[in-house]
Amino acid sequence: MPTTSDARKTNTYWGRDALDARILDALAAAGKDVNALTIDDLAPADQFHSGGKPATLRLARLAGLKPGTRVLDVGGGLGGPARTLASEFGCRVTLVDLTESYVRAGAALTARLGLADRVTHRVGDALALDVEGQAFDVVWTQNSGMNIGDKERLYAGFAGCLGPGALLALQEPMAGPVEPVVYPLMWARDASMSFLRVPEEMRAVIEAAGFRPRAWEDVTLELPGPSAASAIPAYAIQRIVMGDALEEITRSGARNREERRIVMMQGVFERSSA
Repeated sequence: MPTTSDARKTNTYWGRDALDARILDALAAAGKDVNALTIDDLAPADQFHSGGKPATLRLARLAGLKPGTRVLDVGGGLGGPARTLASEFGCRVTLVDLTESYVRAGAALTARLGLADRVTHRVGDALALDVEGQAFDVVWTQNSGMNIGDKERLYAGFAGCLGPGALLALQEPMAGPVEPVVYPLMWARDASMSFLRVPEEMRAVIEAAGFRPRAWEDVTLELPGPSAASAIPAYAIQRIVMGDALEEITRSGARNREERRIVMMQGVFERSSA
């Protein structure tokens, strides 16, 4: 397994130029006042994960986040969850993501919403986190590990960022009881780009890294994705990034959910003292 992520491959797949401008243009075309945006206005365009903002709120409540909580958001993308944690839960968030255009666009959107004093955006690798000298109460990761094969290294790195009693809060698509997964997916055109394990294996990896479970919940039915691309508005980030490929991605995503080929899990784990 590689010891770091493939930054070039990741940026080629996910990266888009001038993404913040494209988002603002799409919101303006939908009738939004881009000079007075709210978290809710922006949510369809910056919550790039299954379940959108409701999934972020659910996980934050599951983890019991409160004002002053110091959060490291790994793979935080455009910053939708980070801004939500800052504005609605009073957290202070450091976001790291490997896709450089997302970090630039996310920082611009955070500044536009007046949250730059509470949310920091950095380019960073989930397999080689550089947070020496910083203390965090929570590592947060929401739909960010699907392209990473070395789960053991990933979760050991999360554990290394936290002291005893600190929390790991995660949302992640995982392999379901029915095989194989149907492609394309939002994060992968084929199996060479996707690394899913079944929930039992994932939980074992997380516990072996030094975490004790507090919550482990299948939210597949609670946080369904769209069944057709026609239900996704023009200003949604999925449409802005995936473009014409979205129709087929949405179709296969619905099939994976309905046939239990992919399940969505949320979990909260406590860093053990051992």
